[in-house]
Amino acid sequence: MVSTVSAYKEKMKELSMLSLICSCFYSQPHPKTIYEYEDMEVKELNKRSSGQSFEVILKSPSDLSPDGPPLAISPRKREVSLEELQKRLEAAEERRKTQEAQVLKQLAEKREHERDVLHRAIEDNNNFSRMAEEKLNYKMELSQEIREAHLAALRERLREKELHAAEVRRNKEQREDMSG
Repeated sequence: MVSTVSAYKEKMKELSMLSLICSCFYSQPHPKTIYEYEDMEVKELNKRSSGQSFEVILKSPSDLSPDGPPLAISPRKREVSLEELQKRLEAAEERRKTQEAQVLKQLAEKREHERDVLHRAIEDNNNFSRMAEEKLNYKMELSQEIREAHLAALRERLREKELHAAEVRRNKEQREDMSG
């Protein structure tokens, strides 16, 4: 089938050149069959404004005459010795082993890279957790210091009020003593 297709492509290349040459030499209209070759016939269809159109008819292999050349001649295969087959088999096995070793090496490198990435991610996570914990502890210590400072300020104000109250009481007692 492949050889038929390639033969067809070659004939189509010849056809376009043949059609060009014929159109230069013959100004009269062509008969309906323009080109005929062993297994192919080309007929011109109605001309269109966009250009010429053709119908290509491929004949079946049974329609071909037996004295004509066969369509596809396959090259004869030379006989391969057992030793040559063994060598080819060993070479194929060696290529397979080499490819397998390369794939295993790539997988090992990929695994190592993934391990490194995972290790870095764990380290980053640990660093982040440690920093978050340190910040939380710092804020808690700061909050504790602020509370203690606030309590100290309240105690100081309370002590000042007590001193003021004691002074007011003393002044009151002195007035009572003086007045009394």
